[in-house]
Amino acid sequence: MIKHLLSGGDLDADTATEILDTAAEMATVAGREIKKLPALRGRTVVNLFYEDSTRTRISFEAAAKRLSADVINFSAKGSSVTKGESLKDTALTLQAMGADAVVVRHPASGAPHRLANWVDGSVVNAGDGTHEHPTQALLDAYTMRSRLGRLAGLSVAVVGDVLHSRVARSNVLLLSTLGAKVTLVGPPTLIPVDIAGALAPGTDVSYDLDCVLPNVDVVMMLRVQRERMNDSYFPSAREYARRYGLDGPRMRRLPEHAIVMHPGPMNRGMEITPEVADSPRSTIVEQVTNGVSVRMAVLYLLLGGNNR
Repeated sequence: MIKHLLSGGDLDADTATEILDTAAEMATVAGREIKKLPALRGRTVVNLFYEDSTRTRISFEAAAKRLSADVINFSAKGSSVTKGESLKDTALTLQAMGADAVVVRHPASGAPHRLANWVDGSVVNAGDGTHEHPTQALLDAYTMRSRLGRLAGLSVAVVGDVLHSRVARSNVLLLSTLGAKVTLVGPPTLIPVDIAGALAPGTDVSYDLDCVLPNVDVVMMLRVQRERMNDSYFPSAREYARRYGLDGPRMRRLPEHAIVMHPGPMNRGMEITPEVADSPRSTIVEQVTNGVSVRMAVLYLLLGGNNR
């Protein structure tokens, strides 16, 4: 097992499959009366979040606590960061406190890679700028495998704001490694030039959602990240929804077995309608549940599994 999890590209097929298989075992803990394992007793996990987060931070906290680790939640707001403390000095402080793993979310792309050079413990990237979010890709892959029984040979459409999406980048890298075929779909302004070839050869790009839908097993809708947009990337929210939003009629163009995914939080009515988000095809709530199991598997394998 690798020491850090910084990118979806860090994982080969065997390592990724080991994480997914371990997550399946961890999922059984949720059905127990006492949802705890002693695997990481005595270990300390720090959640170092420089950006607001609900799902990811709580998911990592729940995962660490279910493994009996001690958890320290660090938020940049209300800390010495507001007084000008650098990431390196914060890292050295955490190191001095005996952190065995640091889960970091940061607005600057590459921050977790820098952090990995400054601490002795494991670093897990929980989202860095517009770069990557590898545990989200892992939980997405786990959800696909749980629903559809396989990953190799699946056709996956990743739709929307690819330009600003760390989820899209990690999913392209991981799913390609595991044998799935990924197509990036969105307006030309929101798909970087040559991103498909740069991330994983064989990844396709399409600007026409309606043409792609009948041929996919999975459609993953991305949130339009308006907070990261300094320019106008499309005429209006209504126009975006008309061209690239997933509504009822579009959902019915999907093959009968196909599933709908979204990493959350959703802009209901823009990239996805309530009818689709709340339909039986939707895995959005499952993804949240599976996120805890996958992050338990990551922390266990980094800190307690193959390293002992």
